[in-house]
Amino acid sequence: MATLLRKIGLIRLHDRDTEDPKHHQGSLKGTKGNQKNNANKHCQTANEANILSTPEIKARKLDQHGKDKQGKDAKEKLQTGGGGSKATSASSIAPLAPQRPHCTQVRTRRLMKELQEIRRLGDNFITVELVEDNLYDWNVKLHQVDKDSALWQDMKETCTEFILLNVTFPDNFPFSPPFMRVLTPRLENGYVLDGGAICMELLTPRGWSSAYTVEAVMRQFAASLVKGQGRICRKAGKSKKAFSRKEAEATFKSLVKTHEKYGWVSPPVSDG
Repeated sequence: MATLLRKIGLIRLHDRDTEDPKHHQGSLKGTKGNQKNNANKHCQTANEANILSTPEIKARKLDQHGKDKQGKDAKEKLQTGGGGSKATSASSIAPLAPQRPHCTQVRTRRLMKELQEIRRLGDNFITVELVEDNLYDWNVKLHQVDKDSALWQDMKETCTEFILLNVTFPDNFPFSPPFMRVLTPRLENGYVLDGGAICMELLTPRGWSSAYTVEAVMRQFAASLVKGQGRICRKAGKSKKAFSRKEAEATFKSLVKTHEKYGWVSPPVSDG
């Protein structure tokens, strides 16, 4: 029995001695290499975790995340039309005033209609000529005033066939009054002031109504000439001095300011 056990031990020793040493070392190296690689991988993972956990990298990541979020929010606002605040402000905007082209169309239609009606008048009270074919700039000839007035007598004696006025219409006519002034002859009194300006309340923004027609304004002017005892100026030198538009505009502006401050004087009841 002892001899048998001894033989088995010798066989095991023989097998161990006959194994390839290189193979044995390679297996040992492979085991050690795998262990080393695993250790390196673990170290690299740990190092990356340490680097990413530094404050600088964290700040970069947070900043990049914030930019991405802002970009996303901006894109969503563009897609939804700019957000609720913009929609609220847009809805609270007041309606725009009428555009200028629309006002021009209203003025043109009104003046064309009035021009046709004046030309159909049968009493030859007034006639109209367009200044350089401008529909918004009229020269109006007043052919008649009260035939019992001194002014009518002056017209006969001086062979004055008409009183010439210039009427210009603003962009927002008939909602604003025209500007009217006397050109010839040079008149005194009759509510005709320096430069040919006319002192009439209905020619001011406060006294004007869009229902007034040019014909109605001219009839009122003819009546005010007689009422104010207007006369044709016959003084030497002064009668030949032409009225100035610039002077008329300045005078009219001044009288409007004065009347707005002190009011317009109403005529006595006895005068109608």
